[in-house]
Amino acid sequence: MPRLLIVSNRLPISVRVDRGALCLTRSAGGLAAAMRGPHERLNALWIGWPGDVGVLSAEQREDADAALEGLRAAPVHLGAAEQRRFYDGFSNGVLWPLFHYLLDKVNLDAELDWEAYQRVNERFADVVAAQYAPGDAIWVHDYQLMLLPALLRRRLPGARIGFFLHVPFPSAEVFRILPWRQEILRGLLGADLLGFHTAAYRRNFAASAAHVLASDPDEAAIEHDGRKVALGVHPISIDAAEIERLAGHPGVREEAARIRAEARGRRIVLGIDRLDYTKGIPRRLLAIERFLEREPELGEQVRFIQLAVPTRGASGAYADFRRVVHEMVGRINGQHGTTYATPIHFMHRALPVEQVVALYLAADVMLVTPLRDGMNLVAKEYVAARVDDDGALILSEFAGAAAELAEAITVNPYDIGSVAAAVKQALTMPRAEQQVRMAALRRRVAAHDVHVWAQSFLDDLDRAAAAGPGAAAVPARREVPESVVEHVRRAPERVWILDYDGTLVPFAPVPDLAAPDEELLALLRALSERDRVHVVSGRRRADIERWFGALPLHLHAEHGFWSRPRTCDDWVALEPDAAAWKGEIRALLEDVTRRTPGSFIEEKTVTLAWHYRAAEPELAGEHARELRARLAEHIDGGALELLGGAKVLEIRPRGVHKGRVVPLILDDVPARAAVIAIGDDRTDEDIFAALPPSACTIHVGNERSLAAYRLPDAGAVRRLLRASMPA
Repeated sequence: MPRLLIVSNRLPISVRVDRGALCLTRSAGGLAAAMRGPHERLNALWIGWPGDVGVLSAEQREDADAALEGLRAAPVHLGAAEQRRFYDGFSNGVLWPLFHYLLDKVNLDAELDWEAYQRVNERFADVVAAQYAPGDAIWVHDYQLMLLPALLRRRLPGARIGFFLHVPFPSAEVFRILPWRQEILRGLLGADLLGFHTAAYRRNFAASAAHVLASDPDEAAIEHDGRKVALGVHPISIDAAEIERLAGHPGVREEAARIRAEARGRRIVLGIDRLDYTKGIPRRLLAIERFLEREPELGEQVRFIQLAVPTRGASGAYADFRRVVHEMVGRINGQHGTTYATPIHFMHRALPVEQVVALYLAADVMLVTPLRDGMNLVAKEYVAARVDDDGALILSEFAGAAAELAEAITVNPYDIGSVAAAVKQALTMPRAEQQVRMAALRRRVAAHDVHVWAQSFLDDLDRAAAAGPGAAAVPARREVPESVVEHVRRAPERVWILDYDGTLVPFAPVPDLAAPDEELLALLRALSERDRVHVVSGRRRADIERWFGALPLHLHAEHGFWSRPRTCDDWVALEPDAAAWKGEIRALLEDVTRRTPGSFIEEKTVTLAWHYRAAEPELAGEHARELRARLAEHIDGGALELLGGAKVLEIRPRGVHKGRVVPLILDDVPARAAVIAIGDDRTDEDIFAALPPSACTIHVGNERSLAAYRLPDAGAVRRLLRASMPA
């Protein structure tokens, strides 16, 4: 029976030795809590790191693995040094601060840590592939494993693979400073579905892919390696019913009453965070200080409780941060404390969930002010716990939860004055207003709980995997094997049909920069001394003549509209020029070109093309979609057709395509000749479709194609041409 394979950096169970005895303890982290339901309900297998087992004996390690298997968990064992470089070094020393916009903390010289990150992702891929059975769905979680989807795609081409990012995805301007940006994006795009908390994070990812990988900046899906990768918005949530149950438990309510009694009639403002520099605790403390300075009388009636949960204690940066926070708390309490009370009650430890819910119940105001946060489940937990529809939530506009919890008091956490003012607003808010706001918040959190989140993602993953790439073309099966190269090499006669841009030379930002180099010219000359070589290009006749006119080649320009045999100096048109349609279409292209810096129009005998490779990706993508829609009104069902290529839209008469020259090429070719066609884009599919099955067809790149084989790039094409020449 197909299963769900949950893959995360850590298992929800840690293995350790306590006084010589093997202990397995369950994690209370946010991801563990969020995925506990799917793990149990769907009979899923969870794959991840179980903790450092280096101190375990061989027998204890076997016992631990057996115990984990009984809990439907599969360990990925890592060495201590490897784990440190992968987790502390790259994941949390590079990606974590980068994705949270704290650029001064990003280590951009982390080459050794990057190597460890790659190795660990490979290790995870090996374990997942070993556990995988046909039909299983794979759900990869978070920034520590961003290379894993592509690694799995190579090992398991037909698998359903989803990835969810639990942290923000930063703006393209921020993400692009990462030296390993291409590898990270390509790693993620191995998935069928990429999930983000908010539409803004999804938009940032699409923009980053457009800038770095030159993909079209579509926020719904991205075409990559011949596949369509869906991009979804799936804001994670909590088990709202469980929090509400705990909030009604007599023991929890008694603990809440005790906390209130200790406050001695003062109002309680609560903060609960991991002690992490992204959570904004120092600026929150400054805002509290500002509030106490501005509102001394009101301040005497308030008790601030800050629970700071320890995190990443081994890191020196976090130790320094902890010291700073402790010093700030001491200074503020020293300045504003009285003989009977101190304003800030600071706790640096973890508490059981029952005590946390009791704090939620006791608090009049919840202060959630991270500098940047993927979601922030504390805000949702507070809302779910307020079963009497009272209390007030102050929420950072830079937390993902702010996109959903509109009735909260939203603040800019960098503006300590506005946070201080929000504290006063929350404390003085009439109970009727509290109830209106909180009731709306509770309805939303209850309706979109963690179970809805998980099922929604899995449903979207099924749809994305089922939709898959289009059925009009099949993937190019494999790279050209040596047996095919040897067959071509030994053929008594050969006919080559070669595209130019993207096939013999890489794409260039401006077409005129893609002129053939001396190596290519020499290679084509040598090839044509033995074989019939046809260059079939979308380029203008003048370009092809200028570059290749002196070589003994058969030349075909403008997608075969013009042809020039090697024995002739004159170009012959496929059919009479029918360019009367150009005026109205040209006006549309000129309009969009004026509004898209970096784009330009290329005019050929019977075609018009709009190029936007050098334009700003988001703007160009928006204008390309607009242009498609406007052109459709003029050409749908008529004598013209619109062809999309690599950052180009081309309008041409229907029926003028490269496939039209194939009968001319094969007209006098002996049956024993080997025919080899190589091309890289949609226009070359017409050639592949027109050739007989006996021809050797090769697609350049990873897009889906009718071709039998593939090569990765123009360099590989040249190597094939050289290898095909007899020694």
